[in-house]
Amino acid sequence: MTVDNIIIGAGPGGYELAAMLASAGESVVIIERDQLGGTCLNRGCIPTKCLCATADALSAVSRAAAFGVTARVQAFDYSVARQRVDSVINNLRSGIEYQLSGVQIVRGEGKLLTSTTVAVGDDTYTASKRIVIATGSSTARLPIPGADLCIDSTDVLAMDSLPVSMVIIGGGVIGMEFASIMNTFGVKTTVVEFCPEVLPMIDADIAKRLRQQLSRQGIDFKVGAAVTTVARVDDNTLCVSADTKKGAVTIEAEKVVMAVGRRPVVPQGTAEVGIELDRRGFIVVDENMCTSVPGIYAIGDVNGKSMLAHSAIAQGRVIALGDPKAFNAGCVPSVVFTSPEVATVGTNASSLDSAGIPYKVVKHQFSSNGKANAEGHTDGLVKMLVADDDTILGITILGHHAADLIAEATVLVTDHVKHTDVARRYIHAHPTLSEIFL
Repeated sequence: MTVDNIIIGAGPGGYELAAMLASAGESVVIIERDQLGGTCLNRGCIPTKCLCATADALSAVSRAAAFGVTARVQAFDYSVARQRVDSVINNLRSGIEYQLSGVQIVRGEGKLLTSTTVAVGDDTYTASKRIVIATGSSTARLPIPGADLCIDSTDVLAMDSLPVSMVIIGGGVIGMEFASIMNTFGVKTTVVEFCPEVLPMIDADIAKRLRQQLSRQGIDFKVGAAVTTVARVDDNTLCVSADTKKGAVTIEAEKVVMAVGRRPVVPQGTAEVGIELDRRGFIVVDENMCTSVPGIYAIGDVNGKSMLAHSAIAQGRVIALGDPKAFNAGCVPSVVFTSPEVATVGTNASSLDSAGIPYKVVKHQFSSNGKANAEGHTDGLVKMLVADDDTILGITILGHHAADLIAEATVLVTDHVKHTDVARRYIHAHPTLSEIFL
């Protein structure tokens, strides 16, 4: 069978690109070995955010007295929260199926045969225009004794009941989000991070502030700690051993979660057709998302440029529109859905310092914002890094609704807006959290 486009992988990058190409009148086959929506919908972004919403509901009840509302949590049924996760996923998956109504969906694992041909089982498909690899990534594990005793993020989301205690190895985005959720759910939670600070990709000042706030909420942190082994103590207890500057430490818990990043999933036949991989195993692409083999493209986690769902979608637009400017790696917003949230876009102080680029820091506190005070969420700030000519180079936000506020920040950074012009030229509704940018 010959079509214009073959897309391997129906995650956000794959299915959004398929829909764009189909709406432009091109024929598309999309191949998926699992469920439509990929990791993001089925085992990542969406189910995690559902649990964040449950955690927010619990937190709201605990804070109700400050607003004159007498309330208490009479019971927390985790099974109901889990059922809601499944319901949300099913609804969104149905929406994707409708979105792909003009696309041929092939169930199975795609194998590259040539630069134009893909096999799925005994069937063969040929692309007259392009093949796009959008196969995403999978969870990584540390090569340490006892790693097989650990569960990963997929396993956490599949749990039918909550453990009494949990150790999370890794203080990156995934580890921090689960720590925040599980702590709110009443699980005794410890985070063990190899780097000197959690969220090493985030502004160090903001990451430290977040860790301190989460510590006050009850999460225990071991930073600068290298995990050496995980061992079983008894049927219900595991022991994590780690080396720190102050010596060896051990932490016992019912569950141990390995959250140390993700690795690319490349389709079968990648090497055989001559597609170049980098030293980490990601597919090498140019600014047009084309691999080393003409006619084969790669978008999303599998190319390692930016392992975020919205990056995959933007990279798909590069192909659909034929415009490399549709994806600007330096202006991709990133969000950590802890409580409080963290969001960032643009460059950070560490990168500017390393490059010897001068800048100044401008901070705006949530405590001076009317809406933040009205809602009782005054712990937070916006941190802007500003060039000598007043152009905004990067923005990091810590606080309530940071995930939503980062949208305006992304526009300010992408369009090279000057810091002084934000107040002079942009009118913000009052009272809103967005006024923090003034």
